[in-house]
Amino acid sequence: MEDLSGFSMLELFRLEADTQTAVLSAAVLAIEELEHSPAAIESMMRAAHSLKGAARIIGLEPAVRVAHAMEEVFVAAGRGLFTVRPEHADILLAGSDFLASIARDDAALAPDGPWSVRGDLLVAQLAAIRTGHASGEPPMLASPPSSPVTAAFTPTTTPSSHLAPNTPVEPATPAGPASARPPAFDQADRVVRVSADSLSRLVGLAGESLVESRQLPAIVAGLLSLRSTQVKLCDTIATLDEWHRGGGLQDPSQQAALLNILREQAGTVLAGLSQRGEECASFARRNEDLSGRLHHEVISSRMRPLAEGIRGFPRLVRDVARSLGKQVRLEVRGEQTGVDRDILDKLESPLSHLIRNALDHGIEQPDRRAAAGKPPVGTILLEARHRAGSLTITIADDGEGIDIEHLRARTVAKGLVTGPVASQLSEGEVLEFLFLPGFSTKDVVTEISGRGVGLDVVQRMVKTVGGNVRVATQPGRQTVFTLQVPITMSVIRALLVDIGGEPYAFPLTHIDQILSCRHDDIRTVEGRQYVDHDGVSIGLVLALQILDPDLPAPRSAADPLPVVVISDRGQQFGVIVDAFRGERDLEVRPLDPRLGTVPDINSASLLENGDPVLIVDVEDMVRSIDALLTGRRLTRVEHARLRERPSRQKRILVVDDSITVRELERQLLVSHGFAVDVAVDGMDGWNALRGGQYDLVVSDVDMPRLDGIGLVLLIKADPAHKDIPVVIVSYKDREEDRLRGLEAGANRYLTKASFHDETFVQTIIDLIGEPTD
Repeated sequence: MEDLSGFSMLELFRLEADTQTAVLSAAVLAIEELEHSPAAIESMMRAAHSLKGAARIIGLEPAVRVAHAMEEVFVAAGRGLFTVRPEHADILLAGSDFLASIARDDAALAPDGPWSVRGDLLVAQLAAIRTGHASGEPPMLASPPSSPVTAAFTPTTTPSSHLAPNTPVEPATPAGPASARPPAFDQADRVVRVSADSLSRLVGLAGESLVESRQLPAIVAGLLSLRSTQVKLCDTIATLDEWHRGGGLQDPSQQAALLNILREQAGTVLAGLSQRGEECASFARRNEDLSGRLHHEVISSRMRPLAEGIRGFPRLVRDVARSLGKQVRLEVRGEQTGVDRDILDKLESPLSHLIRNALDHGIEQPDRRAAAGKPPVGTILLEARHRAGSLTITIADDGEGIDIEHLRARTVAKGLVTGPVASQLSEGEVLEFLFLPGFSTKDVVTEISGRGVGLDVVQRMVKTVGGNVRVATQPGRQTVFTLQVPITMSVIRALLVDIGGEPYAFPLTHIDQILSCRHDDIRTVEGRQYVDHDGVSIGLVLALQILDPDLPAPRSAADPLPVVVISDRGQQFGVIVDAFRGERDLEVRPLDPRLGTVPDINSASLLENGDPVLIVDVEDMVRSIDALLTGRRLTRVEHARLRERPSRQKRILVVDDSITVRELERQLLVSHGFAVDVAVDGMDGWNALRGGQYDLVVSDVDMPRLDGIGLVLLIKADPAHKDIPVVIVSYKDREEDRLRGLEAGANRYLTKASFHDETFVQTIIDLIGEPTD
C-alpha cells in the first residue's frame, strides 16, 4: 500500500494523469483499429471525467477545459449522437498528450502561461468533432512557446519517452509514483504499490508465523522436562554403580526394584524423545511451508504485470509506422506475466529499441509486402512467458528478415574481420556483429536508425539485470529477438559447484550446459585442450586457475571431469570444477561496496547451513578466460597417472611479533627466491595457515595471544597441516626452550644469531628443498 502523505497536490495530479491518459490512449487506438465498443467509449468518458475533477481541485484551468471538452465528445458518442471514427484519433491523442504533458510541467499553474493558448486550440478542435466540422488534423501552433513539451500533442512527433532506436538511452523513469516523487525523496524513501489482496495475504502469513512461533516455548518446556528426567536417570545409574561397588545390593528384591526404576525412567526418556522429535519434525515442516509461502508472497508483491511497462508501445508503433509510411499492428501475448518491478523499469528502453528496429529494418512498405504475397499490414509480436525460472520475452516481426550475406559484407567493409575469415563464419556468429558498438547495416543515418548504437544499448541494458539477448532470422519471412532475464533480482536459481574446496554458484540462466568429460575424450591442439560435444569443440579451462591464478593446480583430477559450459558473444568455454552440488534457490546479496569490483564475482548468498557462497559473474569470467588464452597461461588438465608436477614457487609463513625481525626474515627468504607471507602473532599465524597453502612455517617463541610452542602444538595436532615443517627461531638460547619446541613437534630450533650466516636459509632448504620445484 503506497503512502501518499509526502506528495503535493500537483504530484498527486501527475499520478492521476499517468494512469488516466494511458487509458485514454489505449481506447483511442482501439477505436482507430475499428474496434468500436460501448466499453471503450465508457472508459474514455470516465478517464476524462476523473482528470477534469483532479485538475479542478488544483486549479489547473487549461487541463480542466481540455478534459471537459474530451468528456463532452465521449458523452455524445455514448448517446449515439455521432460516431468516433479513426480520423478523429489524432485530435483525441493530442488531447491525451496535452493532459500528460501539462501534468509534468511545474510551471503549469502559472497564470497566463503558454498552456492556456494550446488548451484553447484543442478545445476548439474537440468541439469541431462533435459538430462534424473537424478536419481530422491536430491543432498546429504558428509559433509555439519554448517548452520541453511544445510538440507533445503533435501525433507525427514521436512521444518524448520513446527515443530513437540507435540513440544511447539512460534507464527509463517509470511513469508512475516514481516520476511524481518530490525531489527531496531519495532511494531510501522509495515507495511501491502493493495490491490490497497481496497485503492481506502478507498480513495473514505474518499472523500464521506469529502463531507458529508461540509453539516454541511449549516444545522447549517439554525438552527441559525431559532433561530433568534424564538427570534423574543418570543419578539412579550412579547410585546403582556405587551400591554395586560397595556390595550393597545383596538383596534380589532391591536389585529388582532399582532395575524397575531404571526401566521406568529410561522408558519415560525414550517416549519423551520420540514425542518431542515428532513435534520438532512437524514444527520444522510447517515452518518450511510457511516460510516458503511467505517468501513467495513477498516476491509476488514486487511483481507487476508486463503490461504496465509496455503501455506506450501501441502508440509508439502507430506513430513510428505512420512516419515511415507503413501499416503495422502490435500483437501482445502474455501481457499479464509477472515481472519484478525493478527489472520492468529497465526493460522499457530495450524493448522500445527492438520495436523501432522492427519497424524500420524489418517491416516492408505495403507495396513490397503485396509483391511478396504478404498482407499489407505487418505484424510485430511481443510475447512474454515464464520458462525455467526466468522471463523470456520474444519480439518477432513478419518482415523481410536480415540479409546474412549483406551483413557478412558489412563486417568486412568495417574491418572487423578479413574476407576469408568472414566466409567461414556461421549464421549465428555473423548475427553477433549486430550487437557491436557502432555497427549498423544502414548507410544513411535517419531519425529512426543508422547510428549503430541501438542493439549495443539493448544488450548492455539486458546484461545489467543479469539477462541475455539472442537474434534469429529467416530471410524474407521474419526476425526474432529473444530476451531472457531473471523474473526477480532478489532470488536466482543457480548451479552449486565446488572449486578449490569452496562453494560457488553459476546462475542457471547463464549456463549453456553441464558435461561429464572423460580424460580420454580430451584432445590437445597448439597447447590448448578441447572436448568435442554434439559436433562442437569446447575449450577447457580450470576454474581454479581463473578465480585465483596464483594457486597451484590440483594434484589430481577426477575422471570424468565435471564441466560447466558457459558462453558470451559467441565465445564458449568449458570450466572444469571439482564437483557438482546440485541446484539451489539463492537469495542474492550484494558484495560490500568497500571491496570494489571483485573479478569474476557478481554477488554472494548463504547456504542452508549458513556457509557463504559466491555467485559467479559469467560474462566477466568469459573475459578472464579470454585474457588467459591470449596470455597463453592456461594449465593443462592431465590424468593423475600421467601428470607431471608443475613447477611452482614454494611459500613460507613467517610468524613474529617484532616487525624488525619479521621484515629481516622475509627479506632473507625472498632474496633466495621463496614466496613469503607474514603474521604478527601465533593466533594470526594459525588463521593464515588455515586459509592458505604453505610449505614451511617460521615462528618466534614469545608472542602475545598464542606463543610459538602453542602454534606448533596446533599445527601438529591438525591432520591437514601436521606434515608442514616448522622452524622455531628465538633470541633465547636456552636448552629448556629448545627441548620444549622440539617436543611440541618443531623440526628445527635456531637462535636469531643464525641470521648473520647461511645457517637460517640453509636450514630451510634442507627441510623443503630449493625455492622452486
